[in-house]
Amino acid sequence: MNWNFLLAIPIVLPLLGAGLSLAFASIRRLQGIISATVLAIALGVAIALVVMSSEAPVVLNIGSWAAPVGIVLIADKLSAIMLLTSITVTLLVLLYSLAQGAADGDDAAPIAVYHPAFLILSAGVSDAFLAGDIFNMYVGFEMLLVSSFVLITLGGTRDRMRAGTIYIVVSLISSVVFLVAVALIYASTGTVNIAQLALRIPDIDPGVRLAIQALLLVAFGIKAAIFPLSAWLPDSYPTAPAPVTAVFAGLLTKVGVYAIIRTQVLLFPYNRLGIILGVFALLTMLIGILGAVAQVDIKRLLSFTLVSHIGYMIWGISVSSVHGLGAAIYYTMHHIVVQTTLFLVVGLIERHGGTTSLTKLGSLAKTAPLIAVFYMLPALNLAGIPPFSGFFGKVGLMQASLERGLWIDWALIAGGIITSLLTLYAVMRAWNMAFWQIPPEELPQVKSVPGTTYATGVLVAITLGISLFAGPINSYTQAAGMELTQRMPYVVAVFPENARGEGISPQVVEKEMQNERQSTRQNEGGSHE
Repeated sequence: MNWNFLLAIPIVLPLLGAGLSLAFASIRRLQGIISATVLAIALGVAIALVVMSSEAPVVLNIGSWAAPVGIVLIADKLSAIMLLTSITVTLLVLLYSLAQGAADGDDAAPIAVYHPAFLILSAGVSDAFLAGDIFNMYVGFEMLLVSSFVLITLGGTRDRMRAGTIYIVVSLISSVVFLVAVALIYASTGTVNIAQLALRIPDIDPGVRLAIQALLLVAFGIKAAIFPLSAWLPDSYPTAPAPVTAVFAGLLTKVGVYAIIRTQVLLFPYNRLGIILGVFALLTMLIGILGAVAQVDIKRLLSFTLVSHIGYMIWGISVSSVHGLGAAIYYTMHHIVVQTTLFLVVGLIERHGGTTSLTKLGSLAKTAPLIAVFYMLPALNLAGIPPFSGFFGKVGLMQASLERGLWIDWALIAGGIITSLLTLYAVMRAWNMAFWQIPPEELPQVKSVPGTTYATGVLVAITLGISLFAGPINSYTQAAGMELTQRMPYVVAVFPENARGEGISPQVVEKEMQNERQSTRQNEGGSHE
């Protein structure tokens, strides 16, 4: 039996669930059941896709229209692991929000809007990961934009509307740049299919190719919050409710990182702006963490660390070798889980202490010891303290840079070490102020919500699991890096021999594979080309 139809489920099912949830807007409990059931099914499908894509990319031609005529969904190792990670954290954040909403009562939040928007957000993330053509990826980003604007302005407070306005303006600018890039791509190549573009873009005018590459980097760089396109993020995320901030911090910037990996490696393998990307990665790490050190609000502090650690992912992309890409994928997966966990812990802190201001908090280690543990473990993981997964990811990036050995690699290694030390200082300073110091005023006595604690605890356990199984996970991400650099497994999966459309011949496949093997050997050997 052909199980390729599973590729459509993580996109279509949440959209159907959003409509069904809106139809039962007046029945809060039923909305929660619908949302949780949809995401649980999507999680099972994501696990199946990881298994299915372990041998070769899995392709679904929507409506049986073969590429490049029809819409193509494709799951390779990269998209499958990103899909699994994203749906896992999305489901746990949903369970957290359901428990929090049940504790606060039916009138605490506009639930009728929350559930449909949350499911559309999940569908948009899945679509961006699985899209086999550049325009469908754009559609996924727009689904994210619409739903995230609704979520970030929940409650309609002045601060949330201001933050939402900043977010929507920046996102629209990014979308316009992306759309211009899509138009230029189609005008230059006559297609938007990513596999077909991998064969056609190398043959277009070098100046046009460079313009397309730059436009895509700017569009995705804004979404990924790469310096200097990151100033919007620390002012936007902290105002949203804790579950919304957590899912935004964990996923939205990583969709931008995924798009950079997918397009830069597949479409521009011989013309990557590696050194320029490395410079931006270095600046993102250092300037982001310096901003975090200066914060006295824990939400803003974590928002700046979010920006800073995007730099580690761009670092791996800039190296562009098998080991560099594998480390970047590993670090992206690790960071999605760790950053989401930390923002959910901040939600627990805010509920227990009544504030996220570090100058007003204190003594939580005595009154809420479990929250103290929940904060400490992912915080040390974020800082890269061994034996946590953050340490393994950073070591992998350093090894990839040592293999290449350019001047920018030594700068990135130094910047990565400095950023790790400053991250440790920032998160431990926050722990000392929130959990150890004596608060200036007595904190309100608020009863904890078991459901939110359980959801956060599961995420903490997952962060530890990523560390415990770092070896197998790293082997998988390295295999994903190899598959990316070879390119042709992706292309051939979409356009089999003599298939309608590109009709790739075995001779073309063999030639491309030889080119990719030569490029891979050069990258792994530290080529200075």
